[in-house]
Amino acid sequence: MILQLSDIIEPNTLNVICEEVAKLDFHSGQQTAGKAVRSLKNNQQILLVDDQPAPLAMLFRHLQKSPIFQAACLPKQFARVMLNRYQQGMQYGNHIDDAYIAGVRTDVSFTYCLSSTSDYNGGELVLCDSTGERSWKLDKGEVLIYPSSYLHRVNPVTEGTRIAMVGWLQSKVGDASQRELLFDLKQAVTHELETQGKSEQYDRLSKSYSNLLRMWAD
Repeated sequence: MILQLSDIIEPNTLNVICEEVAKLDFHSGQQTAGKAVRSLKNNQQILLVDDQPAPLAMLFRHLQKSPIFQAACLPKQFARVMLNRYQQGMQYGNHIDDAYIAGVRTDVSFTYCLSSTSDYNGGELVLCDSTGERSWKLDKGEVLIYPSSYLHRVNPVTEGTRIAMVGWLQSKVGDASQRELLFDLKQAVTHELETQGKSEQYDRLSKSYSNLLRMWAD
């Protein structure tokens, strides 16, 4: 499942965090590039380590609180979270995320954009599979969630600056198709409760969701 979400963090809160992020010192993205992709990775980054830097930690906490993010990813543990910055001429060529990062299996990747589309040109996130390529130019406050199994790249930024929080996580449900079914069912459960209350239909949907999660979760 590939899922694009927006406004999962209140805009005023996001603006304050972005102002603090802009003050941070970024370092070469080569630090976390493997030998095979080192020549393809031209960006800057900051890793989240022990709740530092504070703006990134705050952004990450807000993302984790999002019910729809939780429903889509079913996080078990996070492998790595960082900020990436692409300035004019920077890019990251086609690559596949490592199956394990810091000893954690990577099932789901996400990119949370902190730059408005008016702030940069180029910089599209491109996912590739047997059917071809799809690209997303994310706006401020938009997040793209996708299976870590996709070959992907970030196109060259031709003007301006693109900043995003990126991360990788192990899901409680490793199979992407099972996660998608659970996500759809969870949305149906939520909609039924909000519109009809605790109805018989809600009970049936809720039972099915809970038992499938019990069956499929690690």
